[in-house]
Formats: sequence, C-alpha cells, structure tokens
Amino acid sequence: MSEEITSWSLHRTSESLRSGEVSSEELTRAYLDRIARLNPKLNAYITVDAEGALRMAKAADERIARKDGVTALTGAPLGIKDIFVTEGLKTTCGSNILYNWTPPYEGTPTLKLKKDGAVFLGKLNMDEFAMGSSNETSNFGPVKNPWDLARIPGGSSGGSAASVSADLCAGALGTDTGGSIRQPASLTGIVGIKPTYGRVSRYGVIAFASSLDQVGPMTKCVRDAAILLRHISGHDPKDSTSIPQQAPDYELSLDKGVKGLKLGVPKEYFIEGMQKETADAVHAAVEVYRKLGAGIVDVSLPHTDYAIATYYIIAPAEASSNLARYDGVKYGFRKDEGKGMIEMYKSSRTEGFGQEVKRRIMLGTYVLSAGYYEAYYRKAMKVRTLIRRDFEDAFKKVDAIIVPTSPTTAFRIGEKTGDPLQMYLSDVFTVPVNMAGLPGLSLPCGFDSMNLPIGLQIITPPLGEEMAFRVAYAYEQATEWHKRKPPIQ
Repeated sequence: MSEEITSWSLHRTSESLRSGEVSSEELTRAYLDRIARLNPKLNAYITVDAEGALRMAKAADERIARKDGVTALTGAPLGIKDIFVTEGLKTTCGSNILYNWTPPYEGTPTLKLKKDGAVFLGKLNMDEFAMGSSNETSNFGPVKNPWDLARIPGGSSGGSAASVSADLCAGALGTDTGGSIRQPASLTGIVGIKPTYGRVSRYGVIAFASSLDQVGPMTKCVRDAAILLRHISGHDPKDSTSIPQQAPDYELSLDKGVKGLKLGVPKEYFIEGMQKETADAVHAAVEVYRKLGAGIVDVSLPHTDYAIATYYIIAPAEASSNLARYDGVKYGFRKDEGKGMIEMYKSSRTEGFGQEVKRRIMLGTYVLSAGYYEAYYRKAMKVRTLIRRDFEDAFKKVDAIIVPTSPTTAFRIGEKTGDPLQMYLSDVFTVPVNMAGLPGLSLPCGFDSMNLPIGLQIITPPLGEEMAFRVAYAYEQATEWHKRKPPIQ
C-alpha cells in the first residue's frame, strides 16, 4: 500500500487522514521509504529530516484524534524548498556559503504550515540563491528530472518540482523570482502558481530580488494548489510588502467553469525558435477552452521582447545588495587565513559563492555603479512600467491570458551551462509576470515526442488567483494530462 498512498493528491491525503483511513505516521514512513529509494537518483532533497518528520506526524495524529483544530494540511507530508528559514533545521539556499547554517527562527510561510499541523519531510534542492533555470547551479549537485534522468527539472525550484512529480512529498513550497515555480512545474508535469506579489509573506525567505520574489505552492493538481495557497496566504506585519487583505477560499472558485469568460492569446508568446510541439500543445489547449464556452481574444503585449533584458538588470541589481550580508562575519562560511578583514571578506565570498551567483553580483554591482545607474537600472525600471501597462491594457479586454510556460521541454543536463544567455531565455515566458507582479499558474497541457511534459500558463490581473484556479481547473477536468506519472519508480 505504501506506493499507492504516496501517489495520492494532497486533498485525497487530507480526506484519508481525517477519516482515519490512514495515519500521518504511516503516510510519513511511506514517503521516507520512497525518498530513501529514489532520492539517490533524483537528488531532490538536500536534507531529509526523518526524525523531525515522524515527530510532527505523531503530533498530527494526536491532533486528529482529539479533533483539535484539524485543517486540510494536518498530517500532510510536505517538502520545503531550501530557501525557507526553518528553526532548528539546516537551511542552505543551495550554497556553500550557508552549507551548514541552522536558523534560530522560523519564517512566516513555514510557520503557518506548522500551525496547521503539516509534516516537513525535509529541505529541497534548488539553484544557488534561486539563481538559475535548470537546478544545475546548486552547491549540492543538479536535480534530475523524473521523466528522464539525463534532463534538468527546471529551476530554481527544481527539487520541489521533481519531488512532487516523483511522489516524494504530497506537495511542496517553492519561490518564483522570474519563473522559478512555473518553469520547473512545466518541465516536470505538475501544477505551480506564483501568486500576486505580496499575497504571501516573504518573512523568513532568503532574499534574491526583493521586488520580484514570491512564494507559492507546487502540487499534483489544481485543487491541491488552491488548498496550499490559501493556507500560506494573508497579511503579515513582518513583511512590509505584504498585502493587507485576507485570502479567500480558492477552492470555492474551482467549479465555476469558463463559459462566457474571455481568454486572451498574445502573439508575442509564440516566437521563432520555440519548440513546435510546445506551440501545438498550447494551441490545442486554446481549442479546448473554445469548446468549453470561453471566448478567445487576440491580445498584444508589445514590450514582451524587452522583458529578459530588463529582468537581468533589475534582478542582479537587487541581488548584489541582498547578498552583501554574506561576508563571513556573522554566520555562514568563513575563510580566514589571518591576512586581515578585507582578505577574509574576499576569500569567504570567492569560495562561498558559485559561478552563477558571482556573475549576477558583479552584473548587479556594475549597473548600480556611478555613471551606469541612469543608463541601465533607471531605464530598466521605466521599461518594467511599460510591461505592466501592457498587461493592464490587455486585462481591459479579457479575464485571463493563456500562453506557454516554457519555450521548450526539459533540455539535457549540461546542455546550456556554457551559454548563460541561452539559459536565461528559458524564462522568456515567465519573467514578464514577475515584472508586473501578477499571478501566473502553470499546469500540464501535453507531452512531446520524447514523453516530456509541456506546460500551459494562465495569467490573471492582480489578486486574480481565484480566476487563475477557475480557468486552470476547467482545463484540467476536461483533459487527462495531469494523470500521467513519470517512469521512475
């Protein structure tokens, strides 16, 4: 039975726990057994906390037995991206500079999950400081895609995506700065949503680019994403960018259908060089929506071509500031050969950071430097405003926008590591959503000739998560793509 229960959706797991069909301890042991067997192949977990998980599972079972504040997440075994600060549990951010750091406090998103009685199986692998599109920049080695172990799972939340896809957890938390939830969700055949900027607290989330970072769920189906997002959303006074608004019950919007809705399809998201099978799958999804009664409207997002260049000025600029705190003094990796403070700073950062992180720190420092700030950073902020206005204009005509999540399916490990610009283009369809602070949801919409998943992205106006779930659920229920499982067993 252990194989079967690890394949359950989060909502099926929740129902079984509350009915007494299965205990959280039994579930947790089944997941830990599966992790022990498959994680050596996938490298999805950096830290597996078996002892802590079983302790949390026992407490959840007692809570369920007492019927004391039982929630949809009580007893559910989850994976946590290793960018979330977790009290007493090692948090590395995929970097050598934090390779052995154990935080003294708990961040808000994971604290909410703990209060709801969720079980933490461990911390999931990721691109170092969330800087990457393939999960190859991790100090702990690349994550493998469960659909093909020779391929990448996407990044930076590659460990989260692979673990959900391969049933190594019932659901996971990820973060998305330029596509780091949606792109890996697309490449591994799962559901992932980046909510509106400010919908979920970033307190206790290690910062990459503070005006772009956002927390979101990665799950086996749309309903699971709606459940998990509701439990981590809401205002947090500890985060100054947190929206002072209570999150609705997203499940209530799922069954409303799309009949009468207007869905926009922008020509700018079907570009030269994208994989034909990806374009065909998304066009087929558009036809499914047409048959479900939605109106399909051509829209234009004219500044899409500038999004990648703009992102790679703004995000590194914010990263260079955020990562200045890692100097080998207060915590984390220190390389001190007794040659003075400046040499200690230099050695600690040189050996503590990987190549991609150092590349982005230097790029960010350059565009913020005297003489270049106006030419690069200030101009990028102006273009960011134009990108946001494109979406505002489009949403005057449509309820949601449907586009590909990624221009291609998963590429081979090592295929793009020598060409950073080609790697950056992996996020060409996801970056604009972060620039505008909008919700974006990815769900499976097909497979290519190599049996690799293809993702459909649904974009909605600010605080439009209910619409995103509604549109996604209608498609999911009309198709079978989400039911496929990767070959790894």
